[in-house]
Amino acid sequence: MNWLLDPLTYVFMQRGLVASVIVGMVCAVIGSYVVLRGMAFLGDALAHAILPGVAIAYITGGNLTIGALVAAVIVALLIGLFSRQGTIREDTAIGILFAAALALGVALISTIRSSAQDLSHILFGNILGVSATDLWMVGILGLLVLTIITWFYRPFLVISFDPTLAATLRWPGEFFRILLLVLLALTVVISLQTVGIGLVAAMLVTPAATAYLLTRRLSTMMFLSAGIGAVSSIIGLYISYYASIASGAVVVLVATGFFLLAFLFAPQRGLLWKK
Repeated sequence: MNWLLDPLTYVFMQRGLVASVIVGMVCAVIGSYVVLRGMAFLGDALAHAILPGVAIAYITGGNLTIGALVAAVIVALLIGLFSRQGTIREDTAIGILFAAALALGVALISTIRSSAQDLSHILFGNILGVSATDLWMVGILGLLVLTIITWFYRPFLVISFDPTLAATLRWPGEFFRILLLVLLALTVVISLQTVGIGLVAAMLVTPAATAYLLTRRLSTMMFLSAGIGAVSSIIGLYISYYASIASGAVVVLVATGFFLLAFLFAPQRGLLWKK
């Protein structure tokens, strides 16, 4: 059991483990909506759209996470505004704002000297560098996201699968659509420290897609995906510790491994099952 307990003697490993489990679960739960509503591109777009906020926070000496949070929420709200009532398609709004935010972020970062090393953890994540403040922020925002999703589970469910029924019930469909965008933005931000911009979309999609192959109920899918996300984070963190490789990348690869197993062996939906 020494191989299991030895890493936990270090405070940075304890913080990293807690943070990665929280992120894995939150990403997986909201990722269920991402998968079912075909929003994978949105998750990736929001991840890259936070670059201007990070760059401005870095230039002004502010908190990078706060800068990312502000940028992500602004972009999410703008996507909701531009695509409101079908003015333009949502994927078109995403493409426009994603490209604009990314271009602005690159332009700002290009003006910063010696920024590559300082901002590398935003791009690639740094689970083992999670501070006590980072952990509190991840915990609070993660709890907020899960609480809202639980509280509005039924409206989110109906609006996602039967907008006509939602309109009949006179539920504010536009409000819940924008709220989901904001929750997705918050999830992207809390994932930066662990998996970084480049891999956050994978943690949103892969555990949820794995659970989708194993069940047909949304509630069960959420619980399964949360478990897959948490287990992938734990296994990935231990592998990265002993192999001395990037932790965020290993977490994603472990989650991908679970997806491949489900893709092959999932009852009724698995490739080998169908044969």
